[in-house]
Amino acid sequence: MSGVQEMQPVRGKGKPNPIDVHVGSRIRLRRTLLGMSQEKLGEAIGLTFQQVQKYERGANRVGASRLYDLSRVLDVSIGYFFAEMPDTVAAQSPVQIRDMGVTDEEMYTHEPDPMAKRETLELVRAYYKISDPQVRKRLFEMTKALGAASDGE
Repeated sequence: MSGVQEMQPVRGKGKPNPIDVHVGSRIRLRRTLLGMSQEKLGEAIGLTFQQVQKYERGANRVGASRLYDLSRVLDVSIGYFFAEMPDTVAAQSPVQIRDMGVTDEEMYTHEPDPMAKRETLELVRAYYKISDPQVRKRLFEMTKALGAASDGE
């Protein structure tokens, strides 16, 4: 074989695939950054807000054509939905290029993405509401300095 091996990890019934959860969190992140409700996004792509919720939670998988529609409505490339995917999540694809030496238990332990937290989304939205670019830049630099100081504690 060419180094590709088919893996069938055992996952609890009804438990969403972490890759689907990641894609859903990226949908939610972009929708929220645009200030769009689940209802408005659903209307734009012909779905109910409940279906959008299921996509965002990773409870339902997003098909290729729906992902294409979402990329157009949210004005991002399809690659956006897979960007910043942690290696531990990417390793959970059923097809692996090579054996990563990861146990099934490690495969399905997923740290929540801090970019998917409501607090992060509210912070980003508030930041971009600051109309003065100089004030925004000073706030950005101050935040970086505070973060660096916290790392040294």
